Amino acid sequence: MIEAAIAGAAHFVFVFFKAAQQRNVAFLHYRWIMPTSFFMSTTEVFILSLIAVRAVNADNLLDMWPYVVALGLGGGLGALLSMYIHQKYIR
Repeated sequence: MIEAAIAGAAHFVFVFFKAAQQRNVAFLHYRWIMPTSFFMSTTEVFILSLIAVRAVNADNLLDMWPYVVALGLGGGLGALLSMYIHQKYIR
């Protein structure tokens, strides 16, 4: 269960950067595009590694439900925070 929480927190970070990247592209913030891409790739590889290890060790796909919940929650909150910060401070 702790691994799912870590994956959820990492997904929060990943989606935060993904939403920030969308805002960077939409508002032509060229200097932030490459650094944001590297943050995204780092967190994505970490998340995929966690999921792969858990999936290999799982008895069945139902064992993965904590990851589904954690990643869904982390992703939604990451997108919301990124939108809020961009609107309030970067705009």
